Amino acid sequence: MLNKVILMGRLTRDPELRHTQADVPVASFSLAVDRGFSRRDDNQQNVDFINIVAWRNTAEFVSKWFTKGQLVAVSGRLQVRSYKDRDGNNRTACEVVADECFFADSKRDSAPSSFSPAPDMSAPSIGGGLNATSSGSDFEELIGDDGELPF
Repeated sequence: MLNKVILMGRLTRDPELRHTQADVPVASFSLAVDRGFSRRDDNQQNVDFINIVAWRNTAEFVSKWFTKGQLVAVSGRLQVRSYKDRDGNNRTACEVVADECFFADSKRDSAPSSFSPAPDMSAPSIGGGLNATSSGSDFEELIGDDGELPF
């Protein structure tokens, strides 16, 4: 059987990080995903609000880096669960359990104009005797023979 969901949308709120009794991190958030234009009125766009749950490392990543309004992509599986509400009524909840979460905004759109990365956010240096120089961008130029690289 196949149960795979891939979504791209904007966060409707900041992710909420909690921990289970066994101290397993779990983050919940929701995405506003455009459905496209309706047939009756070509100027009206329909939006679905989809609940997402992320566990462990994915939960910690999401809670640290994702914020309300940000465009993100999520891949995972659809989960349908039943529960009883406070009044004892049977309810059904549909949510996506995220396996992977990605930034989908361009860096220019998501970062404030005065953003400058902290020293610990810089790209890792490449070892193995190669010298790297920084040009102030996100990429580093390797100086030396790259024939020993595995790709």
